[in-house]
Amino acid sequence: MPTYITLLSWTDQGIRAHKETAERVDAFAAALQKLGAKLVNIYWTIGPYDLVGVVEAPDDETATAALLQLGGLGNVRSTTLRAFGRDEIERIIAKTSA
Repeated sequence: MPTYITLLSWTDQGIRAHKETAERVDAFAAALQKLGAKLVNIYWTIGPYDLVGVVEAPDDETATAALLQLGGLGNVRSTTLRAFGRDEIERIIAKTSA
């Protein structure tokens, strides 16, 4: 299943409700599951992003739908990167020599 790295920044609303962050992550994981996706892990971070999530979804459309739902709640803004594992990148590289 494709992997997505999601960099999350709290909005003003999200930082005001920081004490609820763990519960919001649980709700996000449940929403992902309903869409057929999975929250592999999440990290609270120091620096330009407040959280980093690792998500698996069956396709870009599902990942986008999940992150639109999340953003629509108003607590975070996201930047999402499609990540490729070793097997995936080896298949991609093999196509460059064809």
